[in-house]
Amino acid sequence: MPFLVIVAAFLLLMLFGAPLFTIIASIALYGFSSQDIPSANAIAELYRLASQPVLLAIPLFTFAGYMLAESKTPRRLVELTQALIGWLPGGLAIVVLAACAMFTAFTGGSGITIVALGGLVYPILISEKYSENFSLGLVTTSGSLGLLFPPSLPIILYGIVSEVSISQLFLAGIIPGILLVIILSLYAVRQGFSAHVQRHAFEWPRVRKAVRDAAWEIPLPFLIIGGIYGGIITATEAAAVTAFYVLVVEVFVYRDLALFTDVPRVMKESMVLVGAILMILATAMGLTSYLIDQQVPQHLFEMVKDVITSKFLFLMILNLFLIIVGMMMDIFSAIIVVVPLIIPIAKQYGVDPVHLGIIFLANLEIGYLTPPVGLNLFISSFRFEKSVGKVTLATLPFIAILLVALMVITYVPELSLGLIHLLGVQ
Repeated sequence: MPFLVIVAAFLLLMLFGAPLFTIIASIALYGFSSQDIPSANAIAELYRLASQPVLLAIPLFTFAGYMLAESKTPRRLVELTQALIGWLPGGLAIVVLAACAMFTAFTGGSGITIVALGGLVYPILISEKYSENFSLGLVTTSGSLGLLFPPSLPIILYGIVSEVSISQLFLAGIIPGILLVIILSLYAVRQGFSAHVQRHAFEWPRVRKAVRDAAWEIPLPFLIIGGIYGGIITATEAAAVTAFYVLVVEVFVYRDLALFTDVPRVMKESMVLVGAILMILATAMGLTSYLIDQQVPQHLFEMVKDVITSKFLFLMILNLFLIIVGMMMDIFSAIIVVVPLIIPIAKQYGVDPVHLGIIFLANLEIGYLTPPVGLNLFISSFRFEKSVGKVTLATLPFIAILLVALMVITYVPELSLGLIHLLGVQ
């Protein structure tokens, strides 16, 4: 069956509102049957997927992220970052960027960050005399800012789908992620000066109190990153350690959550997301098997190679395509569906799969914010009771800044690959 017919069927089913996994499964089954290939091939890849130990990291990190979101961690995180860097010009805005980036890295979802942290910091930004537009755009943008930092769930999923080292991806995202935070922080400093926002003095007693309050949560990122790159634990083991550590800290140390009421509820809510991801992943692997069997990536490359003659142009068109994908699909679905098609083509143009992963996730961060259907726009509109149009206008300056950073990330691959080469991580 021609690839264009597959795409048409995919879009038609989407218009009728069918769940994504049923769309993918139906296309895969129809494709195999049209070639007289047994339908059992549609789930053959599932055996390979089930044998990957890293698959266990998805539910464990998701559970840990939901636990953090339901506890008082967001409040402690904001207080800690504000005590440390709130004295800078535009300090509170930088606090929001840093806190949201760290929080999103653990929760893996921008919506959770906007709801949990955004609702906390937005009134504070307004009270500190930041403009409503800037505050709204900042909180909306910050929701997806931490997707490049470990142990981001989208990074893990990209590694599974692309068969790329998750340890390398964790390392590759650090410098590009910091770049995004720094470039937005510079804009925040400029806004702080222009709005004459009052600066708060650095106070050691406040820092000590904030550090003491968050003493059990501060070691978490060092535990994960240090454990993995120190060769002590694997990414899967890091997920297990994180889930257990967060459970103990939030239930027995801080007592933010009750063991027999809150924990089962959080577990149920987090596993709904995991179940959705695994269903899409399972069916998508069947579809990918069919597309590879029919040599669709090779045919796509043959179609574009005469038009796209250079790596530079390919990356430019890829960025435009991925931003559109980010507008139309949630990040997990986009990774599962699009990555298997893109990777073989990108390799033909000499794009490193690890670098491609960082480009992919950076684009989807921006896609979350891009009108008319960027998901973060609607989440912020609902959370702060503002029109989508108002949220969109408030977010446009941030999108422009992120696009500049995206170009740097795209065309300077050493930002993504430098640490890997330096440390020799395999």
